Amino acid sequence: MTEAFRYLVGVDGGGTSCRARLCDARGKVLAEARTGSANILLGADIAMASIREAIAIATAQAGLSEQNYGEMAVGLALAGAEQRKAWYDFMAQPHPFARLTLNTDGYGACLGAWGGQDGTIFIAGTGSVGLLRRGKNVTVVGGREFPISDQGSGAVMGLRLIQQVLLSVDGIVPQTELARLVLAHFGHDVDAIVEWSKTARPCDYGQFSPEIFRLAEDNDALAVTMLQQTAADIEMWLNALIAHGADRICLMGGIAERMGPWLTPAIQRRLATPQGDAMDGAILIAQGGHNLYPL
Repeated sequence: MTEAFRYLVGVDGGGTSCRARLCDARGKVLAEARTGSANILLGADIAMASIREAIAIATAQAGLSEQNYGEMAVGLALAGAEQRKAWYDFMAQPHPFARLTLNTDGYGACLGAWGGQDGTIFIAGTGSVGLLRRGKNVTVVGGREFPISDQGSGAVMGLRLIQQVLLSVDGIVPQTELARLVLAHFGHDVDAIVEWSKTARPCDYGQFSPEIFRLAEDNDALAVTMLQQTAADIEMWLNALIAHGADRICLMGGIAERMGPWLTPAIQRRLATPQGDAMDGAILIAQGGHNLYPL
């Protein structure tokens, strides 16, 4: 399905960033680029702008121009694409490319992790989702967006952290180094935290994840508790996937990939090493036949 297209473009877009990979028709990587959020639930136009910017940067790096857009088949693995209305709103937008194929970031990650074959993944970065793929049959757990879902993600972990920090201000729980670090981030102003929370996005909550991992290594009690809760959340999703028939599961994403040591031995034995990432899956999506909904 790729013969008519001179170039394949894979795009992996989430709440934090949008990555584009430009390849020739045989899959040789020509360039890659990264821009801002491409979660389509934040707005179809916002996501499209990030995608086009990333593709434009990669196109320039490869020595090509906008005149080549008509030769590009673009595969999109985007957060929020599971929402039918959001999917159709996005796909209704005009674009200059030869073809757009859109599926979810979880689907792209699963394709990449298992080299296009059947398999199971759990992805946790800013958000989270689990996916079991058997041919055309796909089972999804979670992934219904922050704050009502996405347990095991950086966003939910960050939300819980803010809640605990405020409890420490009220003297209800001990104030650890992690809590003091977060308070310093907001100038030790509780009102500033409250005001920030009114417009904070998932990636804003997720920004504290690196410090949580760092201070957990120093046995900061709050950081350890945050990771223990996140591990329990991830195990909840993994057990749900196992109940649906999953055998081996790949952990993917900036949070999940670091959580292995925090999981129980029984779950650790279920883990597999991904063959590739969501960018590899997005290139497979670009080859066609992977639209989540019919056009």
